[in-house]
Amino acid sequence: MAQLWGGRFTKETDQLVYNFNASISFDRKFYKQDIEGSKAHVTMLAKQGILTPEEKEEIIGGLNGILADVENGTLEITDQYEDIHSFVEANLIDRIGDAGKKLHTGRSRNDQVALDMKLYTRDEILEMDALLKNLLNTLLKIMEENTRTYMPGFTHLQKAQPITLAHHAGAYFEMFKRDRLRLFDIYKRMNYCPLGSGALAGTTYPLDRDYTAELLEFDGPTLNSMDSVADRDYVIELLSAMSTIMMHLSRFSEEIIIWNSNEYQFVELDDAYSTGSSIMPQKKNPDIAELVRGKTGRVYGALMSILTTMKGIPLAYNKDMQEDKELTFDAIDTVKGCIALFTGMAATMRFNKAVMENSAKNGFTNATDAADYLVNHGVPFRDAHGIVGRLVLYCIEKNIALDDMSLSEYKEISPVFEEDIYEAISMKTCVEKRITIGAPSEEAMKKVIALEKEYLLKN
Repeated sequence: MAQLWGGRFTKETDQLVYNFNASISFDRKFYKQDIEGSKAHVTMLAKQGILTPEEKEEIIGGLNGILADVENGTLEITDQYEDIHSFVEANLIDRIGDAGKKLHTGRSRNDQVALDMKLYTRDEILEMDALLKNLLNTLLKIMEENTRTYMPGFTHLQKAQPITLAHHAGAYFEMFKRDRLRLFDIYKRMNYCPLGSGALAGTTYPLDRDYTAELLEFDGPTLNSMDSVADRDYVIELLSAMSTIMMHLSRFSEEIIIWNSNEYQFVELDDAYSTGSSIMPQKKNPDIAELVRGKTGRVYGALMSILTTMKGIPLAYNKDMQEDKELTFDAIDTVKGCIALFTGMAATMRFNKAVMENSAKNGFTNATDAADYLVNHGVPFRDAHGIVGRLVLYCIEKNIALDDMSLSEYKEISPVFEEDIYEAISMKTCVEKRITIGAPSEEAMKKVIALEKEYLLKN
């Protein structure tokens, strides 16, 4: 068992206790970050005269060799080590001798693991942001191609008013754009370097923490050594942001699942993102959308786990905080996978435009516009509302749409109706006269699409 401690102890740790305590099975993910942090630390120690230039070069050479060998597969990170820090240090000492024993000068595993987690989280935020940007580009393409694809808009899962597919996709564009902003905020807020905080009370060595922070591309050092080793706010914030991302993906997945049903037939999923039934040959199941929807709870669970872990921990570091990793790693991998798969599914979906428009017509989504027509012809709105209610009831009894009524049928209910009612309640008119920014008309959507393109170019 390779450990960084032992002088205080006279008895070998029980194997079960050792295994329970060890973190190497999951913090091996940190090998790049641990080596990156160690190289910066050693560079700072040499600058401060705590290590000689020769010792610095020897240690950095050894660390680079370990990194290369791990990545080419000739050095395996095994469970004989307690954690990734002991793996790196033990192998460094094996390779370069006594100089390797100076690697840990002026730092503790507490500030080291805090640094590794921050570096890892930072890297993952950037990867997640890139995936979200790719998803936004996919949604923007759908928006550009469907400014005249009419469909029903819903409230309470009831058909409400006609919109376009561009407008519907644009709503999710806004959600995922906010998700990127949240990731950016987390990155900025967490981007302060904990290295040099020691176990909890700093160190007597003359460290240059500003220089270490600069080497690792932080905005500066953290300002309280106790908070530095005990802070996992950024993990909680990231899990919260990822939970929101998954909530957005799940909402869209739910709609795609509904749209893919026999009753709706708004969309046809590509074969690569759906499966068949082992017994029913007619089935084409939206498995990817369903799995995205299902995995949302997994990410929520990780958030609740770390909140529960952190709520009762007194300052400063406590071993409970080792629980910040496994579920966070799983949640990150889950969210990244879901974004990538959802993007591929969205990019290959085929929309049944005629079915969507017909659904809007048959759902009386133009009833509000029929009421507006009456108001524009001098009928008080409350009376107009009642008249259109009778129109809808008549159409339901006859199993027809408002567009299918004859002018004489209209006039039987209200003599105010004239031939121009058909133009007033057409899907095109209902959508295209809504021209305020944020509305579904082609004119409004083109302005929004131009703004979204500009946003993606700058961000």
